[in-house]
Amino acid sequence: MTPLSPPEPHNPDGETRRVGVEIEFAGLPPRDTAELVRDLFGGEMVVVSAHRLKVQGTRWGEFVIELDTQYAHPDSEVLDAKPKDDTEWTRQRHQMRVDFHTRTRELIGDVVTGLVPTEIVCPPVPWDELGELDALFVGLREHGAKGTDASLLYGFGLHLNPEVPSLEVESLLDHLRAYLLTAEWLREQIDVDITREVLPHANPFAKPYALKVLAPNYAPDLDTLIGDYLEDNPTRNRELDMTPLFAHLRPDYPHELFHNKLVKARPTFHYRLPDARLSEPGWGSVTEWNRWLEVEKLAADKELLHKRSASYVAKHTRSPLARLWLRMRGWVGNA
Repeated sequence: MTPLSPPEPHNPDGETRRVGVEIEFAGLPPRDTAELVRDLFGGEMVVVSAHRLKVQGTRWGEFVIELDTQYAHPDSEVLDAKPKDDTEWTRQRHQMRVDFHTRTRELIGDVVTGLVPTEIVCPPVPWDELGELDALFVGLREHGAKGTDASLLYGFGLHLNPEVPSLEVESLLDHLRAYLLTAEWLREQIDVDITREVLPHANPFAKPYALKVLAPNYAPDLDTLIGDYLEDNPTRNRELDMTPLFAHLRPDYPHELFHNKLVKARPTFHYRLPDARLSEPGWGSVTEWNRWLEVEKLAADKELLHKRSASYVAKHTRSPLARLWLRMRGWVGNA
């Protein structure tokens, strides 16, 4: 499958926009997965800890492969801590604590392997090279990796991190509005797995927030856009998570989410909705990229965007009596 071109193929610096890809799955532990990545894309495999590995020096950069739970990995605060003084006894006690912590986390990882997913965090890839990255999904399928639909317990997802075409607040607002208007269609096209619908990781936006953003007179500056978003969405668990982008634009913004180490500031949209459909031949990052582009196409068509926004607001702010009247007119018209 060929990745389609976005309306704006370049980033604000005039370079080809890149897309970060993250995929969760079961059935293949991190070391075997890292070996697969290395075999496909070259580079050098580096063992960071028992359940976290990297493949460095590929054509695109660094792949990170790990069990998707922080409790399987040594805490950097423990590893980076220094002894309180320079006495031999203090140094030995400190090293014993580090060794015990590392071994404990390794044992936790051994226990939960098979219960929590393996995750691959790919380096940013130019959008027109996503087809080449999709060799990874073919390889995972051939090596027995299991996606979302392999079990009711597997709430696995694929995340796309498309680099934004512009950092101007008007463009960000257009894309957020376009997503709110396209979200229902995306859910239908993806046919989101029931397990992922129940889990909170990719929750939809609430209607009151959508109405606020889609209102014709809504013209916020950046801080207002961020503040309104966080007031209604004080979480990472949205189908389109804007916190990494906002943290990149306003790293000193006074909100606890921006100090959460799980929020990685970057100039991208963090699109969390797609399932990990590894059981479907031909499925991969290109499939979901091409679907995502419906958001970007709508954002680029300002006339249509404004028209659809106004229709959404009108539809969802009618009184119950007006909705009943329109429904009765429809029944009469179809009689």
